[in-house]
Amino acid sequence: MTRQPSVSVVVPTRDRPELLRAAVRAILTQEYAGPLEVVVVHDQSVPDESLAESDDPDRVVRVIRNTRTPGLAGARNSGTLASGGELIAFCDDDDEWLPGKLAAQVRALAADPDAEFVCCGIRVSYDGTTVDRVLDKDRITLDDLLRDRMTELHPSTFLIRAGALRDGFGLVDEEIPGSYAEDYEFLLRAARSAPLLSLRTPSVLVRWHKRSYFAQRWDTISEALQWLLERYPEFASQPAGEARVTGQIAFARAASGDRRGALRWARRTLRRNPREPRAYLALAVAGRVVRADAVLRTLHKRGRGI
Repeated sequence: MTRQPSVSVVVPTRDRPELLRAAVRAILTQEYAGPLEVVVVHDQSVPDESLAESDDPDRVVRVIRNTRTPGLAGARNSGTLASGGELIAFCDDDDEWLPGKLAAQVRALAADPDAEFVCCGIRVSYDGTTVDRVLDKDRITLDDLLRDRMTELHPSTFLIRAGALRDGFGLVDEEIPGSYAEDYEFLLRAARSAPLLSLRTPSVLVRWHKRSYFAQRWDTISEALQWLLERYPEFASQPAGEARVTGQIAFARAASGDRRGALRWARRTLRRNPREPRAYLALAVAGRVVRADAVLRTLHKRGRGI
């Protein structure tokens, strides 16, 4: 039999013990013939050493602290650098891998030696509603990602060759304000190196809820997205893609109560793409026609975000 590569799964966590245990259990019960380790990274929280109890040498759980920048980016990097696997995967502490996820992704990488990164579809759960989100593309390029964030490419779906992280496109960027959109920046940088593979199966249960790290952190969201635009001048070549990001900034400014900032960013958005709906949603929130949380609830029930 062909030897299966070893896989390390990095799980950043902060004060969500029950969800964390469900996430770890879903990883350990994957039907995968190769060695598997789970690296639980406690970020600004007390490590739960009991998670490391295991009798199976091929199913190991390690518990460490985030020794780098506080937040998701630093936690993911702490886990990556502590990992020993040939392949490295991410999983958020409030998500769960569905059966068959890991084996299918490993097969996809094995079938394409030039590929460095593979994702899959997601099953979004919010407020009692479940929606599958799957891309109709097998390969994702940088231009694709500039035009569209493709939220189906969720961090909990990422499986990456370890060499690409350590000697290729690199670790997660820790300079992004509050670690917001670090996953999107990571995807953009990875796609510069090689197209990403995407499996057309919803293989990760993604929970959206009010306890998400970035719920209501509008100032951080606005600052991080402005940082992203400055870092990636390539957005200028994709007017609709740039308008999508500036529209998100406009909405964030409106949701935070900054009416003047919302109007300024909405105008910039409409100059790039008069059809960008986020600009009109931002104007509606700034004008108090609708509440930002009501907009988000409606979108989340459809498996979408702003």
